[in-house]
Amino acid sequence: QLQASGGGLVQAGESLRLSCAAVGAVGSINIMGWYRQTPGNLRHLVADMNSRGVTNYADSVKGRVSISRDNTKNTVYLEMNNLKPEDTADYYCRYTDVVGGKTVWGKGTQVTVSS
Repeated sequence: QLQASGGGLVQAGESLRLSCAAVGAVGSINIMGWYRQTPGNLRHLVADMNSRGVTNYADSVKGRVSISRDNTKNTVYLEMNNLKPEDTADYYCRYTDVVGGKTVWGKGTQVTVSS
């Protein structure tokens, strides 16, 4: 189970931090990350990080977004800076157990950026 928080309404140029905690058993080799989705569109990767600290970012957010994780808390954070109206979306946390092949999605948290 994933518990996500941190969405909200902000103005362009402001920042937000999203958090997602994995509750329960967590595989030793895993990937945690954030995806986003707008109405009528597919869900796309924003950023993810594996349990060894390797990160992956969408080109559209590079330089503005930073992902980090606290493995002692099984929590991943997404720091978003200089937000733009096009960042408006529902953001979903995802956990993948690389060894077991299990993927879990959290409930979406809405981010709205006004111009």
